[in-house]
Parts: sequence; structure tokens; C-alpha cells
Amino acid sequence: MKILIVDDERDVEALFRQKFRREVRNNGLELNFAFSGKEAMEMLQEKEPPEVVYVFSDINMPGMTGLELLDKIKKKFPHITVSMISAYGDSENYNKAINSGAKEFFTKPIDFESLRKEIHDLIKS
Repeated sequence: MKILIVDDERDVEALFRQKFRREVRNNGLELNFAFSGKEAMEMLQEKEPPEVVYVFSDINMPGMTGLELLDKIKKKFPHITVSMISAYGDSENYNKAINSGAKEFFTKPIDFESLRKEIHDLIKS
């Protein structure tokens, strides 16, 4: 299963690779990274239909925000599951994300056990 992590902070790549190394090795989980909303959309549009089945995006990014990215993904690729993350667990961002079609809303620091469960549920389905 191919997932895309979108965050303007490049150090998240090493963190995700460390936290999901077992899933990558054992379950065929493939981690892909984009460091902006624009880059994420370019990656999703490389193949039709996209191979990515799950997008995990930060909300607060320069340029295209995660909420703008969520809106674009849901319009163009409604079958892709999207979850959002924010350093701020405010109800406004939460409501915007969920009302725009996000499956889950995580706050930083990431609860990797909850995220792992969500990814395992997607692998099973």
C-alpha cells in the first residue's frame, strides 16, 4: 500500500521511516514524501489513477495549506483517504478538516499508535 506524507518540515521523513520500518519491511507499505501541497498534487497526478491510497498531511504549510490540499484531493481523487495533522488542536481546524472529508485529525506530537492502527485498518480493507 502506497501512502503519501505531506509536511514542509523535512525531518518528518526520518521520523516516519523509523516508526514504520517494520510495516515497510513486512507489509509492503510504501512511504512517499512531499514537502508542499503543490509537490503532493504533482505526485498524485503522475499516474492515473494514483497509486497512493492514503495521504497524511500537515495543515500549516507555506503556499498551499493542508486544508486546500485536502479540498483538491477530495475533488480530483475522492477515493483517496486523507488524514490531517496540526500542531494546534483547535476546533476550527478540526471542523474544517472533518467537514472537508478528512478521515482523521491528529495533533502534534503524533500518536503513532493511533496512526499505525488507521494504516493497518486500510491495509486490511
